[in-house]
Amino acid sequence: MPVIVNGVELSDADLERELPLHAQAGNPMREAVTALVLRRVLLDEAARQGLDAADEEGAIGGLLAREATAPEADEAACRRFYQMHPERFMVGELVEADHILFQVTPSVNLDMLRAHANAVLAELLEDPSRFAAVAREQSNCPSAAVDGSLGQLGRGDTVPEFERAVFALPAGGLLPQLLQTRHGLHIVRVTHRIEGRLLPYEHVAGQIASALSAMSRDIAWRQYVKLLIGRADIQGIDLEEGEPERVFSGSAA
Repeated sequence: MPVIVNGVELSDADLERELPLHAQAGNPMREAVTALVLRRVLLDEAARQGLDAADEEGAIGGLLAREATAPEADEAACRRFYQMHPERFMVGELVEADHILFQVTPSVNLDMLRAHANAVLAELLEDPSRFAAVAREQSNCPSAAVDGSLGQLGRGDTVPEFERAVFALPAGGLLPQLLQTRHGLHIVRVTHRIEGRLLPYEHVAGQIASALSAMSRDIAWRQYVKLLIGRADIQGIDLEEGEPERVFSGSAA
């Protein structure tokens, strides 16, 4: 079924060009179609406002600059963010961590795997001294060969959910519950910590202001896109609540 936006049918050629940009999405075809719908809606509005649609990127940028303005972050907001998130501005902070990975694959029964991993965790909570031996026997990570050791980790070295867990643990701490990441289920412990130092606010103020302004701009753009989608005549695809804004944010990032 063709997708038609404000009376204009999306072409196969446009879809072929757009599709590779969404190869990592859960549903690349749907995300590509949604992105094209958004582009058509934005270009139509730009043309309605007299912007030169021949330069598509310029027209969309001009439209957003005109209709979806956002305030710049002020000093108070920047200082508040700095005080609320000191961990983001630490330098030199390191942990030495070990883990046991129970890898999730399409053929694995997740409930059974979780039950097994929880049983292993309970055993280690009773006797943490067996961690290295259990890692060698059970872990699906190459680190099993070195007793589950991941060596020294800094912030940004691992996936966010793993980072949050290991940097919250004290030295010698074993996480009392399983940690689930995109790689699978983990039993995690931290063996050593090197405390970092907090950068002075003055050193990061510009970085914070840029980040907060970008967040504010993204919110304004998402709200504007939602408004335009609500006004548009879209046939051939039922967009889910929040889907256009999410795809737009990903495309604009």
